[in-house]
Amino acid sequence: MAPFSNLNSAWFALIGVLWAGFLFLEGFDFGVAVVTPFLVRDETDRRLCLNAVGPTWDGNEVWLLVAGGATFAAFPTWYARLFSGFYLALFLILLALIARGVSFEFRDKIDSKRWKRTWDGANFLGSLVPAIVLGVAFTDLAHGLALSAGGRYYGGILGLLHPIGLVGGLAALAVFCVHGSVFLSLKTTGDLALRARRAAQILVVPAFVLLAGTVAWVAAAGRPAIGGSLPPVVPLLLGLLSLVSLVIAGGCIAARRDGLGFAATACMILLAMGAVFARMFPAVLPSSSTGAHSLTIGAASAGHSTLVVMTVVAAIFTPIVLGYQAWTYWVFRQRLIRPPLAPEGGRVQA
Repeated sequence: MAPFSNLNSAWFALIGVLWAGFLFLEGFDFGVAVVTPFLVRDETDRRLCLNAVGPTWDGNEVWLLVAGGATFAAFPTWYARLFSGFYLALFLILLALIARGVSFEFRDKIDSKRWKRTWDGANFLGSLVPAIVLGVAFTDLAHGLALSAGGRYYGGILGLLHPIGLVGGLAALAVFCVHGSVFLSLKTTGDLALRARRAAQILVVPAFVLLAGTVAWVAAAGRPAIGGSLPPVVPLLLGLLSLVSLVIAGGCIAARRDGLGFAATACMILLAMGAVFARMFPAVLPSSSTGAHSLTIGAASAGHSTLVVMTVVAAIFTPIVLGYQAWTYWVFRQRLIRPPLAPEGGRVQA
């Protein structure tokens, strides 16, 4: 098989789009959960924050499932190497997402402050951990990994936690917190919306510093050449455009243009993921030492017939999924209003 072809390159790009979509949509869910303890003043505020993401968070996670399923079908070797080399990191993400999902369902089953605090903590940690770990993982993929001659990673979770990966993880967390704060200011009213907007304005600065540091560090580190790689200026330009989007988001937030601010933070995340996948191409697991050790698209790809069938299935069902999710967001588009006499611990309806 050739190192890469039009069809498996297209599926590599599509998987990048799926991951970008997941981080754009689930990113504001993560951000809302992380900033909530610092914004709320009482139980009603907390219910407003939960209800802001309540109708959509599980639908947003569909993008993660589809990205994983597409990787398994289109690039089985990539999928296998990820789960063998990144097993503990992926298992940690899975446990966190389980705890987070359960917290939405269990929190109000018992009318007890201690019970609710427990599940609020699960929601917080279940959002904090994936935000950081995913940031570390994608920074490592952009930078390159210590791979064996067979394209296998044996460094374990500690091998991922080198300085550039940690900076990328913190950058992802800061970016998601800005994204989530803007979403809260867009979805709520009154003092809660003002506090969320103020938090977004404050968080833009560390998010910019961390993201700029990650982009510069990855670009300066370089990467061993692989046949068919995109010119280094392409991922660098996408990374710089993501920084520009963050600056624009800061201006929109300061001008109280919440909708434009949210669109700008969304563009920032999409462009950053575009930079990661552009830098990886044509490797699915790039080596940090020598290009010969990298696992390429062609070596990891499924057969041509499999990719053709997957393309037909994707062409049929992708518009359906997108239409359903767009309809969901349209139905729950209203801002949440704090009831003037809401009882402590009472549920708040949209």
